[in-house]
Parts: sequence; C-alpha cells; structure tokens
Amino acid sequence: MKNEIIERFTNYVKVDTQSNENNESCPSTPGQLTLANMLVEELNEIGMKEVSIDENGYVMATLPSNTDKQVPTIGFLAHVDTATDFTGTNVKPQIVENFDGNDIVLNQPLHIVLSPTHYPNLKNYKGHTLITTDGTTLLGADNKAGITEIMTAMAYLINHPEIKHGKIRVAFTPDEEIGRGPHKFDVAAFDADFAYTVDGGPLGELQYESFNAAAAKITFKGNNVHPGTAKGKMINSAKIAMAFNSKLPAMEAPEFTEGYEGFYHLLTITGDVEETKLHYIIRDFDKQHFQVRKDKMVGLVDEFKAVYGQETIILELNDQYFNMKDKIEPVKYIVDIAHEAMENLGIQPIVEPIRGGTDGSQLSYMGLPTPNIFTGGENFHGKFEFISVENMIQATNTVIEIIKLFEERASK
Repeated sequence: MKNEIIERFTNYVKVDTQSNENNESCPSTPGQLTLANMLVEELNEIGMKEVSIDENGYVMATLPSNTDKQVPTIGFLAHVDTATDFTGTNVKPQIVENFDGNDIVLNQPLHIVLSPTHYPNLKNYKGHTLITTDGTTLLGADNKAGITEIMTAMAYLINHPEIKHGKIRVAFTPDEEIGRGPHKFDVAAFDADFAYTVDGGPLGELQYESFNAAAAKITFKGNNVHPGTAKGKMINSAKIAMAFNSKLPAMEAPEFTEGYEGFYHLLTITGDVEETKLHYIIRDFDKQHFQVRKDKMVGLVDEFKAVYGQETIILELNDQYFNMKDKIEPVKYIVDIAHEAMENLGIQPIVEPIRGGTDGSQLSYMGLPTPNIFTGGENFHGKFEFISVENMIQATNTVIEIIKLFEERASK
C-alpha cells in the first residue's frame, strides 16, 4: 500500500488545481477539470461502478454492496482544488525516507529549510517517510491526500471481496478552498445516507463542529485632490478604512485566538486616497456570538456613514456556512463509528472543532450529515506543508474500518 499511495499522491499534486475566487465558472480553474478527468479514468480502471463527471467537474462513483445486510449507504468526499494562499504551480514533491528528526533542506539554492526549531510538530515524525515541497510551492495535501486515501481504500476493497460492505459512494469536488464546493453538488444524485470528508490534518483528527461563517467586503469612497491644495477638500479613503479597522477588537483576530474562540480576520486591504476596499471573514462557533459579530460590523459601518456620509461606505455582508454540529448531533453515531474505527487501529482520536472551512459544513445543511476525518498532513497552504506516508496509510485504513463497522452493525 505504501508505494501505491506515494505514486498516486505524487501524481495528483503535480496537477495545478489552485482555485480562483475571481472566476465565476465552475470549476473556477481548468486544472481542476484536468485532475477530475484523470480521476474518472482511474476510477474506471480500478473497477468502480456508475462513474460520472458532470458539466461542473463533480466526480461521483459507486462501490456496490457485497453483503445481504441492510447497510446505510456511506459516502466519502475530497476536494480537488488547492488553496489560494500560495502558489500550486509546478509542484515538485520530495520524498524523505526514514526522517531523522533534523532539518530538512527543501531548497538549497534558496536556503529554504523545514526545521523542527520552527515546527516542533516535525519531531513526531522521526522514522516516517515524509513528502514535502521543494520550498517554492505548496504541496497540495489539502486535499489531494484525501483523494489518494479514498481511491486507495476503494482499490483495496475491490481487491479484497472477502471484506463485506454496503454500498459506498465517493465524490471529488471542485472549489472547496473558495467556499463553493457544495454549491452545485447534487445531494440527491449522490444518494448517500451519511458521508465523511477526508480533509483533516494530523493523525486522529475527527471533527463534527465548524464555524458559523460570513464574509464582509467594505468599500470606502474618498476624494483625491492635489495635496498642496487639499485642505477642506480631500477625503482620504485609506485613512477612513484604517480608522474603521482600528475599531474592531484587536485581540479577536486569528493570531490571538484558538479552540472555540471566534474572530474577525482582515484578509486584504487595497486602495488609495480615492477608494479603499477591506475584505474580512467573520467566524464564530456560537450562533448568538456570530450574530453579535455581524451586528458589530453593521453598526460600525452605520457609525462611519453618520460621520462621512451615507454614500461614502458600502457594505456587502454575506453568510458563507453554518456550524454543522446542529445537523450531525442527531446522528452522532456516525461520529462514534469513526471514533471506534480509529481506536481499533490504535489511533488516538482527537475530537476538536474545525477552525476552518470544510464541504461538510454546507453538505450537512443540504441534507447530508458529513463529519470530517484526518488525512495525515500538516502546515497546509504554504511552502512548509508536509505529510507522513505512514499516516496516509492510517487514514486509508480508517476509511476501510469505518466501512467494515457499518456492515458489522447492520441487521439482516
């Protein structure tokens, strides 16, 4: 299984699938469709059934049941796109066999080093086979590791028909990183009772709580006049924007929060005297606190409009997704089964909230309860991203064990 996983994963990450929020098409970039078509071909080759791809790049396939028991139809999903935070062009994966626990030189000419001094979590991987970047791109383990693990699990089950299982559905989706993954996902066509995204991080992660999420885009209008004659005439939109940002709670930002703490996050600021735009995301696990945060943003905009004029500031505030806990708790046994599957494999489950987005947040509200399990990767979205092959094997085995447990618990 080890060589199979390495071959699949390194093949997938070489395809540039970085999504693009400025493109309204689906998928938002052509590379995602390239990988999706590769996956269709591979699904057919390994023997999956009902393999399909729609006009939006959503891939689905079926592993038919091989048991007489009445087993719920379980789905497994992963997304094909990679993050917008760092380039995914020309990924050159590097394999580090039997990691010795010391610095890994990712790129000698550029002096880029992955060091346990800066990333103490590296010390957990001594003796593992690691896959890293070459220091100039992200790796794409988020979420091509999930694709690899699902595909390898399906191939294993096809090659081991003695393992009894119900009907299994798999799907590979576009544009998760820009929040659109489930937007055109056909839940009815997928036809699963429950699903799992294989989109987590380190070994043992098991998540069924996510943020409530919103995005705020604020445009500040100014008036540019030659600075020599600007008195009483110039309105500096950049300064207004800076003053606005200073009114938000400074310590309620990602760099100061953890666990169940919410935040306001200034993603981008662009502009000049004439016009400045601020782009925020707003996050909180608690619905009431989430509403308070949105109200705070609206209130500040109204406050600044009262000073600078109603037409001076334009707010676009939109909900993105909600805490999937509300939809998963009524069927929490699907989380319990994943928990048991990990324990059966000697993995210590780490049940914690997702401090980020996942397709499961939206899918759960679309009628498909979807918790999230680990892939084995760390340091996602940047040049120091890496993944343990041994933990990818464990993720693959967790998928298989979940499937086995559902069959074992089913009635005749």
